Amino acid sequence: MASPSVTLINVLKLESGGVDELVALLKHNVENVVCRLQGWKGTRLIAGADGNSVVIHSEWETLAAVEAMRGDPRMQAYFPQIRALASIESVAGEEVFGQDP
Repeated sequence: MASPSVTLINVLKLESGGVDELVALLKHNVENVVCRLQGWKGTRLIAGADGNSVVIHSEWETLAAVEAMRGDPRMQAYFPQIRALASIESVAGEEVFGQDP
């Protein structure tokens, strides 16, 4: 049996507006950097209905792949740009329960 993937959830909170700019930056990052990283399986960007938050939901093969992504120089170049727009909270883990209709 294959080991479960790792889900990475990042919640980005903006002080005031700017969601479109943040989403554009994140989309560019996913399309040009993240999708080329070892162990990446997929990413979804969710704009909060409050207009002041964005959630990044991504799947990775392993926790080591998540850590490698965080340390990659190409990602390191994006972090200051992202932090200039929003604060970031991050949680990585394995799914322990799911239910669909």
